[in-house]
Amino acid sequence: MSRIAITVNGKHLLGNTHQPVLEQLELAGLKPEFQCRNGVCGACRCTLKKGAVSEQDAMAYLGYGEILACQSIPNENLTLEFNYRLFSSSEKSVN
Repeated sequence: MSRIAITVNGKHLLGNTHQPVLEQLELAGLKPEFQCRNGVCGACRCTLKKGAVSEQDAMAYLGYGEILACQSIPNENLTLEFNYRLFSSSEKSVN
């Protein structure tokens, strides 16, 4: 297992090259949106700004430069951008 750096919306985390990005973000205390965890819904879609991932099969539509966090395993350091604020487990969203 290789250790890597993952930057998400400007926040720096330590990650690895054997777990999907979604799981790693959750383990780091972030709460990305998701519904299915198997590449169908597309809720965990984000933009891959830098780096490379291995992607498992998915049915959700992806635009250029987008990945599904639930289906993507990092190959190297990553920079990701979600188009919404990721709350940590210690924060609460205010509606």
